[in-house]
Amino acid sequence: MTLPERGRSRVIITGVSPQVEDGSFPIKRVQGDLVRVGANIFTDGHDRISGVLQYRKSGEAVWRETPLIATYNDRWHAEFTVEELGRYDYCVLAWIDHFETWFQDLKKRVAAGQNVEVDLAIGAEYVEETAKRVQGTDAERLSEWAKRLKSSEASQNPQPICEDTELEALMLKHSERRFATRYDRDLQVKVDCRRAEFSTWYEFFPRSTGPDGQHGNFRTAADRLPYVANMGFDVVYLPPIHPIGDKFRKGRNNSVTAEPGDVGSPWAIGSNDGGHKAIHPQLGSMSDFQRFVGMANELGIEVALDVAFQCSPDHPYVKEHPDWFKSRPDGTIQYAENPPKKYQDIYPFHFECADWKNLWKELKSVFLFWIDRGVRIFRVDNPHTKPLPFWHWCITEIHKEHPDIIFLAEAFTRPRIMEQLAKFGFNQSYTYFAWRNTKAELIEYMTELTKTGVSEYFRPNFWPNTPDILTEYLQTGGKAAFQARVTLAATLTANYGMYGPAFELQHSTPAKPGSEEYLDSEKYQIRHDDLNHPGSLREFIGRLNAIRNEFRCLQSNRNLEFHAIDNDQLIAYTKRTEDNNELLLTIVNLDPRYKQSGFVQLPLEDLRIDPTRPFQVHDLLSGNRYMWQGSRNYVELNPHITSSHVFRVRGDVHSETDPGFYA
Repeated sequence: MTLPERGRSRVIITGVSPQVEDGSFPIKRVQGDLVRVGANIFTDGHDRISGVLQYRKSGEAVWRETPLIATYNDRWHAEFTVEELGRYDYCVLAWIDHFETWFQDLKKRVAAGQNVEVDLAIGAEYVEETAKRVQGTDAERLSEWAKRLKSSEASQNPQPICEDTELEALMLKHSERRFATRYDRDLQVKVDCRRAEFSTWYEFFPRSTGPDGQHGNFRTAADRLPYVANMGFDVVYLPPIHPIGDKFRKGRNNSVTAEPGDVGSPWAIGSNDGGHKAIHPQLGSMSDFQRFVGMANELGIEVALDVAFQCSPDHPYVKEHPDWFKSRPDGTIQYAENPPKKYQDIYPFHFECADWKNLWKELKSVFLFWIDRGVRIFRVDNPHTKPLPFWHWCITEIHKEHPDIIFLAEAFTRPRIMEQLAKFGFNQSYTYFAWRNTKAELIEYMTELTKTGVSEYFRPNFWPNTPDILTEYLQTGGKAAFQARVTLAATLTANYGMYGPAFELQHSTPAKPGSEEYLDSEKYQIRHDDLNHPGSLREFIGRLNAIRNEFRCLQSNRNLEFHAIDNDQLIAYTKRTEDNNELLLTIVNLDPRYKQSGFVQLPLEDLRIDPTRPFQVHDLLSGNRYMWQGSRNYVELNPHITSSHVFRVRGDVHSETDPGFYA
């Protein structure tokens, strides 16, 4: 074995966190976040160690530094704030600090009453060597300190030197790093805009917003925006807005034969009117679309577009680039299939074609086209059915010029693929939430998403329903089931969405028994709903979203804690801010049919609540207030009244006569 090049670098650095796959991919944060970095740092013997966390905006020449602080068991920590969009680099550097070793030993010797004349001379040598390496005022002060250490006054009375902090600070500032150990790789943080971490989505079909059964357009869709804004949503997601193909157009309820007047599926993209860079003529013009985007922005809403990389047989790409599609032996193009299901109205791209480079470039240009027209958010349809390296390249390239763009992966697929899409750049992802119904399932899934390494790069976006997903729970549970699922989605995760107005109006009839497809699905026909129906959940949803917007603790996934409650039909969890100014306790009855009750157990001391005094819980949904005493308290939820409590816990209110009781 050959001798190491840096044999005099004695410090060992291991276990640097956070990082993803040994630094192969960046961790994710949003603007203003603190990045807390930890590392195991140790050396042989008893010499003292000093170290710094280095960080910089990627591409900058100069590293910024903040000192590492030792905590316990050779674990060191430091943190820095990411303020700009884009990427930051960070790394850990540590070294044997001979001066600090000397200084701490000096304190011990002085405390023991030992003669330290020689020790002071050794310290003076360290200080003199450092003074030679620096300039300006610091060099002057260090020279003065060296003289002081060699003075007879210091030998006779060394205690003031031990108590003075200036020398230690100067020597740490200019510490000798010649034999420093640097962690063997630079790590990265990808910094996204705030909405990547906290967003509230509402999906609707613009074509279903017209009056009296007519085909809607962007002007009638704009009239829907105040309704959406009043419920507290900040992202409006539109299914594909492009021309729809005529060949093999699907009819109502996914019929393989379209009747006259059937509008077809928006995901069968492309006709003689254009493809992915065109707008369906019945929806309006490009100026109509941009006016819609502008009106949404005025209401505090971003518009998210669906990008589905597939084509109808009528798409211009099919004629202009037939080699981008896979031909069958009979000369026809292979349509999309998921046997036994057939999608004759859709042609998938053939990513293994000889012209794959131009195909990649063209698909990337679709995003850029809509970015130039004011779109900042994209929901990407079935990204797991396209090559993952394509997404890595495409999203990385787009984020170089547009770091604020958000990509949501609609990938209901195997966990490793979903995770890889997140590593490759998707800012958010759909999840398995819709099918996690029991208390054990929800706790296990949320623990995976928030307490493991997955949380460093995977941002879940919970949807209780979509145009494709009407779960059995919603089909059979009635209004209480919808209340429970939206409460869970809105309070478990910082990003959530719903497909409306199907959700607030509780559409629950499947196309057939055992199916998750809606009867009379809006994917294949225009639907008109009474938004003012007295049974609508719009007020309940609006209150939930208002709570989300008011309380910062619901705007992050890092602070979720589950709590024991002695009924498996009840689930209880808290979220709180680091300063503990906000503490919310959510309790949901998972049984949509029967009243459930139990005792919830809260760790009061951990929650910084005095266990010897009563405290207030204020239900932000109903407005009711209760005084609780001790760590174990009774709760009861009748789903025919309400399925959920979202309590604000106030340890500073101790009785109903307290002035803050109704605050």
